Amino acid sequence: MRGNRGRTSLKLKRRTEDPMRDFDRLPPELRAWLAEAVLPWRPRSVRRAFERAVARTRDRARALEELDRLQERLVAKDARAVWGDAHPCVSTQGGR
Repeated sequence: MRGNRGRTSLKLKRRTEDPMRDFDRLPPELRAWLAEAVLPWRPRSVRRAFERAVARTRDRARALEELDRLQERLVAKDARAVWGDAHPCVSTQGGR
């Protein structure tokens, strides 16, 4: 196990930016979402996903709901790779 990330199939990258500065620059509703997130999102990644969702939905609240769905799919994908198809998060996503 490397660091405190545990076992995961999701991509891991070494970062050179200042994640706390990037976090501080996020809009308040996105900072609140990120503070409660299940996955260790990078502020830059979550900002990009949020901006795409806002462009699609034209509504910041619906964009946050899209982020919830995106995160659920990523958790299900990782759960399948780490723990197998029997994990509860995998079955909630329709076995994708």
